[in-house]
Amino acid sequence: MGHRLTKIYTRTGDDGTTGLSDGSRVGKDCARVRAMGSIDETNSIIGMMIAELAGADPVTAVYVRIQHDLFDLGGELSIPGAALVTADRVEWLEERTDELNEDLPPLKNFVLPGGNRAAAVCHLARTVCRRAERDLVTLGVSEKVNTPALQYLNRLSDLLFVTARVLARRDGGQEVLWQQQLKR
Repeated sequence: MGHRLTKIYTRTGDDGTTGLSDGSRVGKDCARVRAMGSIDETNSIIGMMIAELAGADPVTAVYVRIQHDLFDLGGELSIPGAALVTADRVEWLEERTDELNEDLPPLKNFVLPGGNRAAAVCHLARTVCRRAERDLVTLGVSEKVNTPALQYLNRLSDLLFVTARVLARRDGGQEVLWQQQLKR
C-alpha cells in the first residue's frame, strides 16, 4: 500500500485544487474531479442500500464487489491515462443483471422509484450512477476515457434498475408503476 494518511487535513486544497495520484493538481470543479465525485457518491449510496439488506442477502455480496469496482474506477480516474476497469467486469455485470431479471415479469409500464426503503435507495443509486456516467462522458469530450469504464457505469445503472425491481417485490411488496394521466 502506498501512502498512509496520518493527518486527515492537509490544507493543500484550500485554494480550490486537489491532487491527483500522478502528483498533478487540478481544480476541484474540473470534469475529472466531478466524475470521481459522482462515482464516490454512487458507491456511498450503494453502501446505504447494502445497509438496508439483511447480511446474508445474496444481493449484498454482488454489491460489495461492485463497491470495490467503483473504488477501482475512482482510482483509474485519479491517474490520467490509467485503465483499471476491464471488459470482464462489464460482462460480470451483464451476467448478474440477467440472473436477477430472469424471474421478473416483463415490464408493461414505467417504474417509479419506491416500493420499499431498500428499493428506493437502489433507485437513488441508479440515478446517481447515471449522473456519474454523464460526468464521465463530459470528461471524454476533452480527454481520453477508458471505454470499459463508460460501459461499466451504463451496465451498473441497468443492474441497479433490475435490483430495485427485485427488492420492491420482496416480502409480498410490489413495484410502483407509473399510470398515464388519464388513468390516475
